[in-house]
Parts: sequence; C-alpha cells; structure tokens
Amino acid sequence: MKRTILALACLSALSLSAFAADNEKAEPDNTATNERDRSGETKTSGDQSNSSADLKITQAIRQALMKDGELSTTAKNIKVITVNGQVTLRGPVKTGQEKAKIDQIAKSAAGGAQIDDQLDVKGSK
Repeated sequence: MKRTILALACLSALSLSAFAADNEKAEPDNTATNERDRSGETKTSGDQSNSSADLKITQAIRQALMKDGELSTTAKNIKVITVNGQVTLRGPVKTGQEKAKIDQIAKSAAGGAQIDDQLDVKGSK
C-alpha cells in the first residue's frame, strides 16, 4: 500500500513538473497582426466576394497551391481573397523562394486577375 501511494506521489510530481515546463514556453504574440486585421484597412477572409467569377479565381488558386508538393503546409494555408477580380495573398511563408513560387502559381491560376502579394516571409520582420 505504501509503495502504491509513493508511486502515485512520484507520478503526480512528474506530471506537475512537466505541466509547469509547458507553461514556461513563450506563447506566440500575434497582437499586432490581430490589430491590423481589425482596423479594416487590410483584406481578411471575410472580405471574399461571393460572385461566381471571384469564387472561381480563388478556387483555382487554392487548388493549384494544394497540388504543389514543394510548398510547405504554412504556405498552403495562406489567405487567398478575391474581390472584383483583384486577388490578395496574405499570410506567412517560410522563405522568399516560397513567396515567389506562390506569386507565380497565383498569376498562372488566376487567368489574368491582378495579384496583390502581401505575403510575409517568417523571420524577415
């Protein structure tokens, strides 16, 4: 009985120390991004047009991004927002090469729509 209690006490202590270590990790701070998006000066996914032409452009770009096996998951999760034939690309990418490739893919898939590349390379700020 004493061994069981001792074992449970040790496990509890280990669990608490692991939990404390997890809490010490720095949380990501995206406050500036959130404030920028709430300002109304930048396009967000809520600005996506529901016109069939704009939806087709967004869908074509998204499908082309997903088909590219060289892009990171981060790059495939960028925001693609189309309003009146104007495409805005927003979000983080890992490298300048990824940014250039996404821009090329979007231009190719958009069928002549104008592209506003607002992608951010992680760590470049």
